[in-house]
Amino acid sequence: MGRIIAVYNQKGGVGKTTTAINLASNVAELGKRVLLVDVDPQGNTTGGVGINKQQIAHSSYDVLLGNCSAAEAIVSLPFANLFLMPADIGLSGVEIELVAAPRRESRLKAALAAVRDQYDYIFMDCPPSLGLLALNALVATDTVLIPIQCEYYALEGLSQLLNTLRQVKRLYNPALDIEGVVLTMFDGRLNLTQQVAAEVKQYFPRKVFATPVPRAVRLSEAPGYGRPINYYDRSSRGNVAYRQLAEELLSKRR
Repeated sequence: MGRIIAVYNQKGGVGKTTTAINLASNVAELGKRVLLVDVDPQGNTTGGVGINKQQIAHSSYDVLLGNCSAAEAIVSLPFANLFLMPADIGLSGVEIELVAAPRRESRLKAALAAVRDQYDYIFMDCPPSLGLLALNALVATDTVLIPIQCEYYALEGLSQLLNTLRQVKRLYNPALDIEGVVLTMFDGRLNLTQQVAAEVKQYFPRKVFATPVPRAVRLSEAPGYGRPINYYDRSSRGNVAYRQLAEELLSKRR
């Protein structure tokens, strides 16, 4: 059965989508069959792997509303072992459409249950919010991977995030756990970075991945070309980091 990992932080700008795309792509290149699920209304994961959001036949929006199955929404990508359930602009209003729907918080879980056996890993790029879309992802997932930016406000809102995870675990998903914390936009030359990293490790004992992700221009450029970093510049510092992170993630499951 495929392992489902939600890449989530309710704070925006922390490298969530960058991590979802590039970690998934590197795990796929290491031989695992991987599905990326875009449940962020911005659809940056969808665009970041080269899919035109205006030409999508079915999306996670359709899946949540029950207009199609998960299998019907999933598309193949021109990258080894990597598949995508895309997002489109309809997601921006889906929370209103689902407000009176039965089992509204578990629709994604039910949809993914039909396909999870076909993949080794399913990574979900979640919206930076605490709304119904994020709740669907947290109910559907096995674990949560939390990207944290190594800057001044890094720990802002983390107590709220942890409280949300506890509530979801208590009410909807008793098996929910934290996969780990990824330090992003890391610059080891800066005292602030070292201070933030130390605080995060204290906040999340034994949960912080040993591999930090550096601030890197090539990581910012790759989505504009519709490619994960390992297909855009595999020798870049950003790809080296995500490859090591992928290997670290897989080593935890051996």
